[in-house]
Amino acid sequence: MPFQAATATPRRAMTPAAFVRGVVAAYARYGRDPAEALSKGQVLSDLVGSADGRVTAAQFEALAGHAMRELDDEALGWFSRRLPFGTYGMLCRASITAPNLEVALKRWCRHHRLLTEDVLFELAVSGETAIISIREKHDLGPLREFCLVTLLRYVLGFSCWAVDSAIALRAAEFPYAEPGHVSVYPTIFCKHVRFDADGARIVFDKHYLSLPLTRTAADLDSMLKGALRLTVLPYRRDRLLVERVRRVLREARGRILGAEDVASELALSTRTMHRRLREEATSLRDLKEEAKLELAKQELMRGRTPIKRIAELAGFRNEKSFSRAFRSWTGASPREFRGRYR
Repeated sequence: MPFQAATATPRRAMTPAAFVRGVVAAYARYGRDPAEALSKGQVLSDLVGSADGRVTAAQFEALAGHAMRELDDEALGWFSRRLPFGTYGMLCRASITAPNLEVALKRWCRHHRLLTEDVLFELAVSGETAIISIREKHDLGPLREFCLVTLLRYVLGFSCWAVDSAIALRAAEFPYAEPGHVSVYPTIFCKHVRFDADGARIVFDKHYLSLPLTRTAADLDSMLKGALRLTVLPYRRDRLLVERVRRVLREARGRILGAEDVASELALSTRTMHRRLREEATSLRDLKEEAKLELAKQELMRGRTPIKRIAELAGFRNEKSFSRAFRSWTGASPREFRGRYR
C-alpha cells in the first residue's frame, strides 16, 4: 500500500523525490539492488537525488509496490522487523466488519500492535474533534518522515474508502522540522499543517466516527488489487459537509459569515466548498436561509427573547426585514408563530 498525495492523479507529479529515496533506502537496508524497482516506476537515477524532484502517483505505486513484493516488507525497512507483503491487507480485513468508523479505527489501532510495537496508533476524542496519533517507541532514523506520513495516509485512505466519503482534516502535525518539499503537505493532508510538534497526528470532526462502513469483504478484495485506491482519495463527496456547514452557521449567532469565512472554518477553498455543496444538491445560500429559520424558530418558541433581538441573532438588519422573511418561510409573522407556543 504505497503512499500518494490525497488529491493526486496518476499523471500529476506530486510525490516528492524524498520518498523515492525512502524506497531506495529500504533496498540498501536489505543489501539489494533497487534498479528493477526504479525501472518499474520509470524513475531516472538523477531524480532520486533531486532536492525538488517529483514523480506521479502511478510511478510511485509501481516503484513502491514492486519494492514491497521484492523485499517482502510492506514497511519498507521502517521497523525492527519486516512486515510481509499482504500485512496491511490483513489489517484492513480485521477492520472492515466494524459497524462504524469509530469501531474500525479502534480495531486498526489495537491490531497494528500485533504487527509491530515500534509505533503505536491511538484514537482519541476531544470536544468536537477526533485525533489519530502515532506514538514512536523506536528510533525511525532517516526514514522517520517517510514512515509517519505513509502510516497516517494508510489509515486515512482506508477510513475514507470504508465509509465512502472524503474525511476533511482540520489539522495535521508532525514531530520534525519543516521539510524542503513542504509544499506537497497541503495536498497530502490539509492546509493546516504544523511541524516540530510533539507527535504525528491528524485531526478531524468527530462526527465522521459515527458513519457506518459501507464496504463488504468482496469490495475489499477488489480494492486490494490496486493499492493506489487506498492512499489516493478519489472522493468528491463529503457525507458530513452539509452538516458541518450547518454547524458553522448555527454557531455564528448574529455574525455575518461570508463564503470565505465558512470555507475557512471547514479548511476548504471557497471554490471546493461551493462545488461539493452543489454535488449534495444544495448551496450555501440555501443553508444560510435554513439556519436563520431554525435559529429564529427556536428563539421564538422559548418565548423570552425580544423579536428585535431575534432578528439580530438571525443576521437581519432590522425587525421589519426579519418579519417579512419569516412570513415567507412559515406563512405566519414572528408574533403569530410565537403565540402558537404560549
